[in-house]
Amino acid sequence: MEQLIATVSQLNAYVKKNFDKNPVFSDIWIKGEISNYKKHFSGHHYLTLKDEGGVLKAVMFRSSASSLTFVPNDGMKVMARGRVSVYEAGGVYQLYINEMIPDGVGDLYVAYEKLKAKLSKEGIFDESHKKPIPRFPKAIGVVTASTGAAVRDIINVATRRFPYAEIIIYPARVQGAGAKESICAGIEYFNKTKCCDTLIVGRGGGSIEDLWAFNEECVAYAIYKSQIPVISAVGHEIDFTIADFAADLRAPTPSAAAELALPSTRDIINRINDLEYSVVSITKNKLERLKLHLKSLKVLSPQAVINNNFMRLDNLVKHLLTSTSSIISQNKESLIKSMSKLDALSPLKVLQRGFAIPLADDESVIRSVKQLDKIKEFDLRLADGKRRCRISDKKEQ
Repeated sequence: MEQLIATVSQLNAYVKKNFDKNPVFSDIWIKGEISNYKKHFSGHHYLTLKDEGGVLKAVMFRSSASSLTFVPNDGMKVMARGRVSVYEAGGVYQLYINEMIPDGVGDLYVAYEKLKAKLSKEGIFDESHKKPIPRFPKAIGVVTASTGAAVRDIINVATRRFPYAEIIIYPARVQGAGAKESICAGIEYFNKTKCCDTLIVGRGGGSIEDLWAFNEECVAYAIYKSQIPVISAVGHEIDFTIADFAADLRAPTPSAAAELALPSTRDIINRINDLEYSVVSITKNKLERLKLHLKSLKVLSPQAVINNNFMRLDNLVKHLLTSTSSIISQNKESLIKSMSKLDALSPLKVLQRGFAIPLADDESVIRSVKQLDKIKEFDLRLADGKRRCRISDKKEQ
């Protein structure tokens, strides 16, 4: 029997072909510790995955690396997903990574993908179920932590953008035990009371564990069943939760959610001014064309008739311009009155009338004298800021 002799290239190609045909190697998760990590100027990531028993070369191309939510480093334990194949020129097999996550969140990630696939199959994320966001809401309901950065960002943006809309906060737990139940209760509260036109549900950024309450099935169903349009605002721009897919609109941050929920007062005024200019301009142009047309008919009619028609036209012009200006003025006055009424309902106006709000150190409102007996100092919130107050002891008096 003749001995088979193969070249190095032929052998490497044969081994690669067998790797590529094996379905086990086409999509596999590998867990290990990063070593020899290097990010090439091309954007590709080269590294070695190792454990106590061996090492595996790996590469993550720039197109896949764009999905990374962390910065890889030597010594970091990770879970990498991709295909195993042979690099023919080097004669080595390696992992071609499509996605990579820090080890420790692997189980959560798998649960996230499983629930996402289940709800997608049920149609929870279908665009046909998405409700439009009201353009001019009278009130915005916010389901989030009452002391977090998210609620402050939403209030700041709302006050600057459209202060005529009321902001109603439902203080919910957004992390840890009881968080999912608290979020669902907030959504159900607003749907039961119907005291707002739009809902913002979310919190500030954090790890996947911190944001996990918004990946719970009950929260997704509560958002889906809400009769009030829901804007999700969870974490940062790169964070995606199940709540984002179930919501009628996803905002990358809580601040962005407030901008999506509320119109800009300045834009509204500019739009009115543009319409006013357009109406007047179109009317004047139309009348000028009519005047020219009448002048062209001068040779066909007696001079007296033409003069009378000109006088009549001038009267019509004056009447039309007067009527147009009157209508615009009435609409302006109506809008100003409506904006004044909305402004009067603003929570900030209450403070401007001389009222104040006592706040404990945790930013909660002090509602009883009994609460004052338990503390020495508190903050007094006024319309233009807040001051620290100290309760004098009776003995000191």
